[in-house]
Amino acid sequence: MPHPPPSPDTVWNDAARHWSFPPGVTYLNHGSFGPSPEPVLAAFESWTRRIECEPMQFFLRDLEAAWTDALHALARFVDADPDGLIFVDNATFAMNVVAASVPLRRGDGVLLSDHEYGAVRRLWETRCREAGAQLQIARLPCPIRSTDEVLEAFQRAASRRTRLLVISHVTSPTALVLPVQAVGDWARQRDILVCIDGPHALAMLPLSLKELPCDFYTASCHKWLSAPFGSGFLYVAQPHRRAVRPVVRSWGRSFRGRSPSWKDEFVWLGTRNPAAFLAVPAAIAFLESWGADAARSRMHQLARDARKRLTALREDIRPICPDDSTWYAAMCCVELPGPPARREPLGDPLQERLWERFRIEVPLTRFGDRRLLRVSCHLYNREADLDRLAEALSELLTAR
Repeated sequence: MPHPPPSPDTVWNDAARHWSFPPGVTYLNHGSFGPSPEPVLAAFESWTRRIECEPMQFFLRDLEAAWTDALHALARFVDADPDGLIFVDNATFAMNVVAASVPLRRGDGVLLSDHEYGAVRRLWETRCREAGAQLQIARLPCPIRSTDEVLEAFQRAASRRTRLLVISHVTSPTALVLPVQAVGDWARQRDILVCIDGPHALAMLPLSLKELPCDFYTASCHKWLSAPFGSGFLYVAQPHRRAVRPVVRSWGRSFRGRSPSWKDEFVWLGTRNPAAFLAVPAAIAFLESWGADAARSRMHQLARDARKRLTALREDIRPICPDDSTWYAAMCCVELPGPPARREPLGDPLQERLWERFRIEVPLTRFGDRRLLRVSCHLYNREADLDRLAEALSELLTAR
């Protein structure tokens, strides 16, 4: 007699066993630091041991084939031309390459939104100041309600001198999925270069870089793909590849048996451990072993449940976007009562109390005059984690 298929709970319990957290820790911050599951760690360790066992053999004879295989696996996963992809340490590294490669003249404009990641904004502030260019900020509505509102905000902030648009695919401070297709199409019509910042989108959303209206795409593989820390990529569209410059210059590398490529300068940036890059295919295989679409659906459902639990606690805990997968995926943000904290580095004292008293890792951020709680949900999370967060938050807010 055939066995019945496993229940969804059994499937996701099996997936969760591949992560290890200290006893008592509730981890709801995959969006900041996404730990790798055991099969990915095993691949990373295996590559590291292979490198350390015989470095001459690896670096001089084996690296090229392994690097190319890993890059092609990534290209298939994100539906991109592999000739346009390079491995980099993370999205920040990739964005610095873009900043070093896009020529800016005095009076040009670089357009960002006020939901952009702080380090990215800081980078472009510096680049604009050095070039005598103008940083243009599109102030998006919050709460957000429609694509038209987002598009109109970018249109208002742009000028005839806008040279480059930088837009998050999924915002870091507010966990919003932005309408990059609509905004990118508008920018292309204005002959504005488009750089999509996608560290949260990789694996959280299905990606086809061939279909997106962008000249550059930056991503970190250590977030939702759960590849090792120190793995990311930069995609560059065909017209810009020869102009792209590394921010670290060393020997570069010309792969034997083929013509030189724009990517060669990015392969040998001094001696480093490339095991994080070479373990990316293992991270892709792990996600696909559970069904990438099924995994995304599971993560979104957990984020949706988290949002429902939190907004049900009190009337002054409010969502910042419609309850619609168009606007959020595996992370959600809610606005909490009270003024936002101003102190660094840990920020809001409530975040510290959630950790100190309940061992819950979840970030609270300051966004303008709003105090936001951002919850990340991955395959190791359970409904019990969300219950624990809701109960702890209710207790701490009531005690104020």
